Amino acid sequence: MNKSDRNSALAAAAILAFVGLGFFVMPPLMIQLSEISTWLAYGVAVLFVLAFFAIFWLRARQQRRNERSGPSR
Repeated sequence: MNKSDRNSALAAAAILAFVGLGFFVMPPLMIQLSEISTWLAYGVAVLFVLAFFAIFWLRARQQRRNERSGPSR
């Protein structure tokens, strides 16, 4: 396994851990927030889903930038 593959595997593991923890915490968080405001609960859920896609968008953007600059060493 080369360095690039190892970095990709570590990034995937970190993303899965973050998302898994987020989905584990989301139901009780939504219940607590809905006691304050249902719109607040909806907003947090939407932000979480958008953050999930933003992570992949930013990662792809970084990889494209690294490919254009060429290998570092």
